[in-house]
Amino acid sequence: MRTLSDMHTVALATAGHLLHFELAVAYEIFSTPPNGVAEDDWYDVLLCGPGPTQIGPFTLEPKHGLERLVTADTVLVPACADVDVPPPVELVEAIRAAHDAGARIASLCTGAFALGAAGLLDGRRATTHWAHTAALSTRHPEALVDPDVLYTDNGSVLTAAGKAAAVDLCIHLIHLDHGATIANTVARRLVMPPHRPGGQAQFVATPLHVSGDHLLAGLLSWAQERLDQPLTVTDLARQASMSARNLGRQFRAVTGQTPLQWLLVQRVRRAQELLESTGDSIETVATATGMGTATTLRRQFKRVVGVPPDTYRRSFRTPTPA
Repeated sequence: MRTLSDMHTVALATAGHLLHFELAVAYEIFSTPPNGVAEDDWYDVLLCGPGPTQIGPFTLEPKHGLERLVTADTVLVPACADVDVPPPVELVEAIRAAHDAGARIASLCTGAFALGAAGLLDGRRATTHWAHTAALSTRHPEALVDPDVLYTDNGSVLTAAGKAAAVDLCIHLIHLDHGATIANTVARRLVMPPHRPGGQAQFVATPLHVSGDHLLAGLLSWAQERLDQPLTVTDLARQASMSARNLGRQFRAVTGQTPLQWLLVQRVRRAQELLESTGDSIETVATATGMGTATTLRRQFKRVVGVPPDTYRRSFRTPTPA
């Protein structure tokens, strides 16, 4: 698993005509350490480009050239303003060189077209804003374009869908580098939901923060307070005073997941927090998160997070002060 020391320098590629939201939000997230994290322990953010760049109505003068991407630990490629205009050749070459040098490359929204031009999406899952996924697939047929997800993570190559999904991917990167607690702290500062897995749908009919009169109002928090209990779809439906079928439709509309998928993710998130902040045994964590047994926790945790809980704890456990 990656550690912060491997991912300290974040280079934002500024070339061509860019959209300002993705660039601005990425700079805000990676340049501002959250409470409790020293500035020296956070990221060193660099703006890198061949010269002045048009960002919406503004012109940006980067302090570093594109050659600096090659020595960065993480390279972020913000959204381009016009996908019909090929990305600058010098940007494509710099992205390819940075990847060959071992950098982690992530695109935000239509920045995926630059990664595709560099050949980094061939044979890999990728996404972009849903309005441009067809164009991305047509232009780069070797890429495995998924139009339905928030972001994809292929290890060294990551892609995000549009706007808010770019924030999700940035928080995902922080989650990889710092763990769930710090990632959720950043999300709270941004007044965002806690870290959302990339597999959630790009578009849902109802916002994640449901209003007080929504059918699911109160149910999500009610369930999160009872993760140690063996909740079923029937239990959730009874609490919400609706049929299991209607509950499933409402969950799909609000979260992009089935009730059981959502519940599993909440249990795993809770397990991550306990693994980071306590010395409880895997059996105790399994009980506290409603997984039942250590075997079940290990299986489900690895499926969602990608590593076993013991490995996760070694990477993210906060040392107890002497």
